[in-house]
Amino acid sequence: MGNLKNLLVFNAPANDLGSGKAGDFDFLSSLSNCSRLQHLGIEFNRFGGVIPNSIANLSTSLRILTLGGNQIAGSIPEGVGNLVNLNRMDMRENFLVGEIPISIGNLQNLEGLNLISNHLTGKIPSSIGNLSRLTELYLSNNKFEGAIPLSLRDCKNMQKLHLSYNKLNGSIPNQLFGAFESLAYLTFSHNSFTGLLPSDLSNLKNLVELYVDNNNFFGEIPKNLGESSELTILFMEKNSFQGNIPQSFASLRSLEYLDLSNNNLSGTIPPELQKLPFLVSLNISFNHLEGEVPKGGVFKNVSGFSFSGNEKLCGGIPEIELPKCFGKVLSTKVIIAVIFSILLGSILAVLLVYLSWRRKCGNALTHVALFDDGFLRLSYKELLQATQGFASSNLVGSGSFGSVYKGVLHQQEKPVAVKVFDLQNRGAARSFMAECKALRKVRHRNLLKIITCCSSIDYQGNDFKALVFEFMPNGSLENWLHEQHESRYLNLAQRLDIAIDVANAIDYLHHDSKTLIVHCDLKPTNVLLDDDMIAHVSDFGLAKLLSSDTGNLGTDQTSSSMINGTIGYVPPEYGMSGAVTPEGDIYSYGILLLEMITGRRPTDDFFQDGLSLHHFCKKALPEGLKEILDFRLLEEIDQYRQRIRSQPNLEEQILECLVSFTKVGVACSAEVPGDRMSIKDAIIELHATKARLLRTGVYTRDRG
Repeated sequence: MGNLKNLLVFNAPANDLGSGKAGDFDFLSSLSNCSRLQHLGIEFNRFGGVIPNSIANLSTSLRILTLGGNQIAGSIPEGVGNLVNLNRMDMRENFLVGEIPISIGNLQNLEGLNLISNHLTGKIPSSIGNLSRLTELYLSNNKFEGAIPLSLRDCKNMQKLHLSYNKLNGSIPNQLFGAFESLAYLTFSHNSFTGLLPSDLSNLKNLVELYVDNNNFFGEIPKNLGESSELTILFMEKNSFQGNIPQSFASLRSLEYLDLSNNNLSGTIPPELQKLPFLVSLNISFNHLEGEVPKGGVFKNVSGFSFSGNEKLCGGIPEIELPKCFGKVLSTKVIIAVIFSILLGSILAVLLVYLSWRRKCGNALTHVALFDDGFLRLSYKELLQATQGFASSNLVGSGSFGSVYKGVLHQQEKPVAVKVFDLQNRGAARSFMAECKALRKVRHRNLLKIITCCSSIDYQGNDFKALVFEFMPNGSLENWLHEQHESRYLNLAQRLDIAIDVANAIDYLHHDSKTLIVHCDLKPTNVLLDDDMIAHVSDFGLAKLLSSDTGNLGTDQTSSSMINGTIGYVPPEYGMSGAVTPEGDIYSYGILLLEMITGRRPTDDFFQDGLSLHHFCKKALPEGLKEILDFRLLEEIDQYRQRIRSQPNLEEQILECLVSFTKVGVACSAEVPGDRMSIKDAIIELHATKARLLRTGVYTRDRG
């Protein structure tokens, strides 16, 4: 290649070049003869070994150097500083170690630097401040430590700054962000930053996405943050912020996602938040908020509003089932009346329970023993009438433990799903109890909402057990993936949304519910879709409640021999007498994602002779992904490519999103539990993928 003295561009991405071993970069020395070379691109191949010092001898005309997505080890050579005309350098997703060389500051024409997902250490060099033309800096997913260098403020053209998932610490000085007038994307989540959030963030008038979550920030949220009127995503969860939610947030008219959960916020919820026209997701869980919950905007969407862990909230729409709000001062007469009513009600309740026990002689579990008074009480007769005698015309599904019927209760206009357990089947009664225990204390927008249970006797004197759920009109994910109907098709954006919904449900069960719950049977048939195509995880018949302090099985669970699960989705360790763990759900979730991407079930006859869905997808990444995609996704990409010819790189951009999507599925379904991606990391990766997909301009934010 050294004889190609007039070579301008050598670009060979996403091939199978290299051996993954030392010596793969020996060809670089010959390229030093190509004095006019401007573009060297070999990203997403198999190049291994270290980058040789001879890289310093490449043409000073070189403008683009992309080595990302290989297997490169060693450190970044100091000699890269000789490539003074570089506009873009991309070495992401390798195994680079050591520190960023100080000579990086020589690249004063550099506009984009991407070192994401390596093993780089040390401090971020202050010499980066010399890169006055820098618009994009990606340093996430490394091991950088120390403070952000103040010299970074000299990069006044910065538009995207990604510093998340490192070991950065200390406080962030106020003078740092004030100069970044063009900054649109800023993330420094998952570090160890402390102190107050810098107030000069308000200078970022063009900021679209801000992630400061999972740090140690404290103090009040800056009120002037409400001046960043272009913000669409604001994640501030898992810090120690105090005080009130700023009233100024009402000015964030473009805001779509706001997460303030797991802080120490107090006071009331600003009612102005209900007027934000695009806000679709608000999480204020686990703070110390009190007072009335508004009823408009995002607050009237149960699936988009999370508030658990705030014991003093009241009001809101009936569906969230909070206590009614009372005035701050009650008269003595009112207090006496309330106390008297409670005492009288308690006496009557005890009397009714006693009479019921006497009448049934203990033959059936009572509703009161299973669910508290916050749930609707229903009799066998009422369920019989609601389903028209459990008519076959109302049957919507059946499983190993019973059948599900569509019905309408006389107390409600909306249809419900009535799951009737076939108690002749072994394990059905235990499945009923497992679902009751798991569901009576959980509430999340992505879990199927239980309305009540019924444990009684039928007209023949037989035990009768049923659960009543909110009805999901769009059926299961299984039907959407595998039924070949033109009207039932999930585009890529919808699949990502569903993946995020299910991940949020798992995250809640594993980390935010009062008792850690392992679902044990995640699969497409147990993911149901509502009118807005929002996913709800269902069927907790195999769920295991783990003790919150030890993570061990509760007393009602024993060994993995009790685990039934579903073939193809059960993690391999469960078949080797492994204990039930949250990582088992992560495995099932990963398989579910890969099924969404390929359109193939893990039990497909295609997977034989040691080939599994996990290995099938892992082997295809990244360059062979198109060969394994669900054919409907391929058709979708082709249709967009033909319709939007003004974006020549559109297909490549969509495929990059699919690669990221698939990588999450592969990482979650790793065979060894300790190697699996955490559900929180999966959520972050999927949100980032969705954001990149939306920026292509061909998908809308509408989920319908």
